[in-house]
Amino acid sequence: MNTSIKDLAAHCARYRTPSLFRAGRQIATTAVPFIALSAAMYFSLHVGYWLTFLLAIPLAGCALRFFIIQHDCGHGSFFASKRANDITGRLISVLTITPYAYWRRLHALHHASSSNLDRRGFGDINTLTTDEYRALTPMRRLAYRIYRHPAFLLMIGGPIHFLVLQRLPLTLRRPAWEMWSSVMFHNLAILAFYGTLLLLLGWLNFAVMVVPVLVAAAAMGVWLFYVQHQFETTSWDTSDAWDRQSGALHGSSYYVLPRVLRWFTGNIGLHHVHHLCSHIPNYRLQECLDAMPELKSINRLTIVESLRTASLALWDPNQRKLVGFQGV
Repeated sequence: MNTSIKDLAAHCARYRTPSLFRAGRQIATTAVPFIALSAAMYFSLHVGYWLTFLLAIPLAGCALRFFIIQHDCGHGSFFASKRANDITGRLISVLTITPYAYWRRLHALHHASSSNLDRRGFGDINTLTTDEYRALTPMRRLAYRIYRHPAFLLMIGGPIHFLVLQRLPLTLRRPAWEMWSSVMFHNLAILAFYGTLLLLLGWLNFAVMVVPVLVAAAAMGVWLFYVQHQFETTSWDTSDAWDRQSGALHGSSYYVLPRVLRWFTGNIGLHHVHHLCSHIPNYRLQECLDAMPELKSINRLTIVESLRTASLALWDPNQRKLVGFQGV
């Protein structure tokens, strides 16, 4: 690498200024298709459930885009105003079923400890080292294998995390009242919102319209969380050898996606840029990347290459790469 990590971080920091116009436009261009697709799903019920389920996919993509906006609000990067970020983030959190203040705190811990082996457990897929895996009992090895299986992570783990585990702030040790109140008030809000939808639509229509969107959006979110840090050449270090900027750059991927998927994912695939400077609004990430071509060659991961990462599950400190279960 010709450019130092410090210089790359300094470059990224130049793109941290939010734009009220671009933020407003992003909300509008997310809300309009979301409402249109929701209406299309409702009217598709008279055509056939096959069409309803088909429409759930792009609608889940819009929900994911809303989540990225909430994510930026949590970083204080979407608007220049903290109040605007917090109000917007809390409103969107009802739609995304993700408590705003609680998730913001967990995500801040994730950024503060990313790629640190001694501080795992915040905002990432649980990852064991090869030695830790060998030390497990046979039953716990089996449990870890099930947990790391792509089918479990995407179809079971994701929905459980978003729909169930986020209902209580149990991930944090001794969560403060702010965390408890955030989660409890959020639970009341989603109960009111989705309860109203259930009454208006009826249980069957609710089941075929709302549930598939929530499950699909959760699976999409988990896959993004996975590929952003779970790739063969990622980086993990113990605290004595860990450096925040180095961990941010080398422990995060550059997920190369076509334009339409970049739109749905709010450019979060440029994750190495995001971790180098988490205050860059998502609508400026591509601009930052294009201005520094060297960033495009770091941890580059195509869609085809990302599918191969599904078999990776353990960090091998000797080879310094993520490996599968074969031979362990």
